[in-house]
Amino acid sequence: MEILIQPTALDAARLASLIIADRLRQKPDLVLGCATGRTMERIYGELVRLSGEGLDFSKCRTFNLDEYVGLPSDDPCSYHVYMRQHLFDQVNIQLPNTHLPNGIAPDLKAEAQSYEDKIIQVGGIDLQLLGIGETGHIGFNEPLSALMSRTRDKALAPLTLQQNAQFFGGAQHVPKRALTMGVGTILEAKEILMVVTGEAKADILAKATEGPITAMISATALQLHKNCKVIVDEAAAIYLKGKDYYRWIFENEPEWQMYQNKS
Repeated sequence: MEILIQPTALDAARLASLIIADRLRQKPDLVLGCATGRTMERIYGELVRLSGEGLDFSKCRTFNLDEYVGLPSDDPCSYHVYMRQHLFDQVNIQLPNTHLPNGIAPDLKAEAQSYEDKIIQVGGIDLQLLGIGETGHIGFNEPLSALMSRTRDKALAPLTLQQNAQFFGGAQHVPKRALTMGVGTILEAKEILMVVTGEAKADILAKATEGPITAMISATALQLHKNCKVIVDEAAAIYLKGKDYYRWIFENEPEWQMYQNKS
């Protein structure tokens, strides 16, 4: 795991977008794992900007982490709509190459297995984009999710329901379950890029990256991944014990020097 500290949330989003853009240029048919949330909106905004400068998404394939159970793909609160608004409708990606779980599938177990099969059919996810929830979840892998879990429907934690209440007009309207990639599914991505910003995420970020590996915080499983990068802003980094070292890495390692004037 590498932790890359950036001055602001916008700087973190820009660095993440530049890394994604480089991977897409290197492999035009990149299989990109997508996430949602406010942090991702900045990243997708930067990717849309880069698309306007010639970044080509025409061969890119995408798989989203999750979708609420019970929401049709045209529901304004669905992640299907979120992705179209923030990325898919603004770049030259082919919509048949974009994939999200079907939250209204009549058989959720069959849908989950089908989603896993589709990922396998394209050769696996090349780059998985992640955020982190305040419960420490990646995707909707709430506390006590098995570290080798697969795509499945999962009950959402009360804190998650509370955090998402603003998007649904109250916690009572938030769907209680979601279809999500499992922790084990996420760990099979060839490269992982987790982006965390804001002081509200500082405590859980420190636990996820510097604390013990535990099923109570599914993001701690990322410590086991051989190619995981965590991009954070200064606000999210306040409780990191190794932050001086992480800053040194970004400033001095050749891999990251090429990004310093771009991000």
